[in-house]
Amino acid sequence: MTSDLSVDAVVDTARVVRQRTPLVQCITNYVSMDVAANLLNAAHASPAMVHDVNEAAEMATIASAVTVNIGTLSPPWVEGMHAAASTAHDRGIPWVLDPVAVGATAYRRETVTALLAHRPTVIRANASEILAIATSQGAGRGVDSTDDSIAIRHEAEKLAEALGSVVVVSGATDVVTDGERTVLVEGGDPRMPLISALGCAASALVAATCACAPDPWVGAVTAMAALADAGEVAGRSASGPGTLRPALLDALYLQQPDDLRKVVRR
Repeated sequence: MTSDLSVDAVVDTARVVRQRTPLVQCITNYVSMDVAANLLNAAHASPAMVHDVNEAAEMATIASAVTVNIGTLSPPWVEGMHAAASTAHDRGIPWVLDPVAVGATAYRRETVTALLAHRPTVIRANASEILAIATSQGAGRGVDSTDDSIAIRHEAEKLAEALGSVVVVSGATDVVTDGERTVLVEGGDPRMPLISALGCAASALVAATCACAPDPWVGAVTAMAALADAGEVAGRSASGPGTLRPALLDALYLQQPDDLRKVVRR
């Protein structure tokens, strides 16, 4: 089912992000901290890298949104994840779960299952990670997906409906669904997966846009459209992943809300 998404709603959300500069609490992995913080700044949001259980819940009360990324797990970090996610859910603050390599180990599967009890607003992951949650069959290759986003669209839709969350499947074409409405976002550059933790940073951007949209599905579409457009623009001047990363940040910073119209397929 493809929605009749109002592209104007996406453009309006991008405009509100620039006006509000939403504060995003990022509980994320060591690899992604730098790129996530810089990507949020470039996209006119504000990062707060706060994960310790002694302050995670308190930080969530003042954040515009929260993102929880399980990339580099340890028991103290998991405590902070639960504290922030629980607080965000209880206070109606959008929070995004990034279940990195959830199919790889039992510890990751158990952690994600427990975090799902806090009702994430959005789950953003690659196709193999979504399959691992939806069917207990996907594993991928560590953090890398071995499945195609379009091929698992039906599973993503069923998972979104079952959990009451928006599900974003990242890939060459991004799938964004709430179970009833689905939109495909196209664009980007084929070298984007070679930038380590760019997907993790995308989850942080989804949190920022959801903080500025009354409908989290529209918020998630806005974030993925912004990345797709910026990646396409950056790819024109980049010679490889090393130059693509700074070009992507520049493209996000210079991006105008109306630029998102061309990458959302209805």
